[in-house]
Amino acid sequence: MNKRVLQLAIPNIVSNLSVPLLGAVDTAVVGRLEHVYYLGAIAVGSIIFDFIFWGFGFLRMGTTGLAAQAFGADNRKETTAILIRALLVAIGGSVFILLTQYGLIEFALSVIDASVEIEQHVKTYFYIRVYAAPATLSLFCLNGWFLGMQNARYPMAITIVLNLCNIGFNLFFVFVLGKNVDGVAWGSVLASYIGLVLAVFLLMRKYPLNLSKLERGDILDWSQIRIFFDVNRDIFIRTLCLIFSYAFFTAKSAEFGDTVLAANTILLQLWYISAYGVDGFAFAAESLVGRYKGAADKQSLDKAIRLTMMWGIVLGLGGTLCYWALQRELIILFTNKTEVIEQATRMVIWLVLAPVINSVCFIWDGIYIGATATEPMRNSMLIATILFFVPCYYLAVPYVGVHALWLAMTAIMVVRGVT
Repeated sequence: MNKRVLQLAIPNIVSNLSVPLLGAVDTAVVGRLEHVYYLGAIAVGSIIFDFIFWGFGFLRMGTTGLAAQAFGADNRKETTAILIRALLVAIGGSVFILLTQYGLIEFALSVIDASVEIEQHVKTYFYIRVYAAPATLSLFCLNGWFLGMQNARYPMAITIVLNLCNIGFNLFFVFVLGKNVDGVAWGSVLASYIGLVLAVFLLMRKYPLNLSKLERGDILDWSQIRIFFDVNRDIFIRTLCLIFSYAFFTAKSAEFGDTVLAANTILLQLWYISAYGVDGFAFAAESLVGRYKGAADKQSLDKAIRLTMMWGIVLGLGGTLCYWALQRELIILFTNKTEVIEQATRMVIWLVLAPVINSVCFIWDGIYIGATATEPMRNSMLIATILFFVPCYYLAVPYVGVHALWLAMTAIMVVRGVT
């Protein structure tokens, strides 16, 4: 079982770490431009797309759990039907995003109290990157399906290629063509479609779907569609709560000024790196828990849960030790602005504590998603967000200032793990 966990987790860790690496490179590139507000614009723009794209994150998570259970039950026809249903939802979601893009950005900027300079560059970033929506949502479906089929290598290859292309495009557009946030946005769009082309190629190469054997009734099986939407509804609500916490964090950081926003953006990138690393074992939990639930193998199911939790905590502890040893050195990698470095250094203790604290709730998410037991996971997030995250910030901010943001972020992770 340890071998199975590691065979799934290691490729996931490699691919997951390339995601925050992209954010880290974007932050480092923009952090060296002339004005601090470029960094703030990337932070605000990224949060807006987190709301939009992560809101459809159920297409990845729900597809993994359902496909893994169909795989464990050896129901190949249903695994194909699950992928097609997910892709149809992705296409519909992409059309909705593109049709409502103007309302989305105006609403987002009305909520986030950013400076005039930041708002101007956020709009530039948004109106370019929004055209990555069809590729991004389709990749959620394909990567989730691959994981459900117990194949972590394909998502790893797709994610690494996508992010390396994105980094290359960003460096080219910013440092060669002299662009700023518009160059970063174009890099994201082009890389997303390259990733989608690769994903479709890999799908057709290894998994001939035999669509001719599927009837309309197999895809429009209302009992299965109901399960699909019940699972994804709960994941959607859970994800919105999570995105809300990050958006709230960024919006309140902006109210403290551009320097605090820039410093918190850097620390949040490092937070993401540790989170994505531990998520490698969470993704392994999704695949294995779904497989053994589908196969009705309770002994293997229990063992997979114990081992993925153990490995996740071990990796989280390693992240905490790394951040403790390399605090200031890591911050300096992202910016050469002295005021931003000093501000980030004053808050870095929260980053040091995060990996080991957060690892527990990340692994639990993977376990519940794999089991498609999404209702209790949704309730856990609602409790953590409404009853702890928001009150914690407002009760603490008069006494500890900007540290209240990090206290609230830590509280939401602790409560998620406990509940």
